[in-house]
Amino acid sequence: MSRVLVIAEFGASLDATAKCVRCASSLPGATIDVVVFGSGIAAVAAAAARLAGVTRVLACDSEANRNALAAVLAPQVARLAAGYTHVFAPSTTFGKDLLPRVAALIDAPMLSDIMAVESATRFRRPIYAGNAILTVEVEGSPQVLGTVRIASFDAVAQDGAASVESIAPDAPSITHTRFAGIAASGGDRPDLQAARRVVSGGRALGSADKFGLIYELADTLGAAVGASRAAVDAGYAPNDLQVGQTGKIIAPELYIAVGISGAIQHMTGIKDARTIVAINKDADAPIFEAADYGLVADLFEVLPQLTAAIKSRAG
Repeated sequence: MSRVLVIAEFGASLDATAKCVRCASSLPGATIDVVVFGSGIAAVAAAAARLAGVTRVLACDSEANRNALAAVLAPQVARLAAGYTHVFAPSTTFGKDLLPRVAALIDAPMLSDIMAVESATRFRRPIYAGNAILTVEVEGSPQVLGTVRIASFDAVAQDGAASVESIAPDAPSITHTRFAGIAASGGDRPDLQAARRVVSGGRALGSADKFGLIYELADTLGAAVGASRAAVDAGYAPNDLQVGQTGKIIAPELYIAVGISGAIQHMTGIKDARTIVAINKDADAPIFEAADYGLVADLFEVLPQLTAAIKSRAG
């Protein structure tokens, strides 16, 4: 039997959490609890209770938990973890920040980027930029902590009816870490890691101003915006839009790569995308090998035409 604690992704969206629950459901005889941290989280806790396969939702509502500070949350998770065989969190910036601290506090082994479950102690994860899959056997500990590669799992249905239990917050008093602020560059666009459609631009755009073509097409499609590392390094797009091995791993239904050559590090971030569309004037660009649809053309001619055509259909 496996008792699993899933740490809900901070914020209102539970897509990443739903994928963690799917992973947890793969464990033998899994009983799954979800813990939600925050302030004023009744609606989020109720939504988590509807995730299929969840037995119980633990709502830790406290003003101290309003912001996703790993230094504040990790000691609380460490105390909760005592009764569980597994503790999972999404392999996002939130999970990658939080779970290593928890593992250190309880002296338990931790895996990153779990992409498949073979048994209660045996997991698979990608290595070498996704070019190889490593099977890991965890021994010598009754507990396993792991971040779940959400691109590898589908979200569970939202037809569950778990109970919601309020738990007394026991947030530590932290002086060395404080919340300074939060800024999002995406505006009203969908979150990059949860979006069903993503439009990404590469270095071929040539400037931050011309990267506006990517934003315009994305807005027309109701899509999130991404960027290659080369585009980010050149200052065309902010760092939080970077897709790839050193950026965000995503699995949208539609991924449109504009002016992106398809370096192995970038392809690592999109290998689970359902449909890949590539637009590049270099017919030999590696991305065409992975693309479902490819267009060899000048992006500065194609993008305005494509955006106008989509707008005319929508109208």
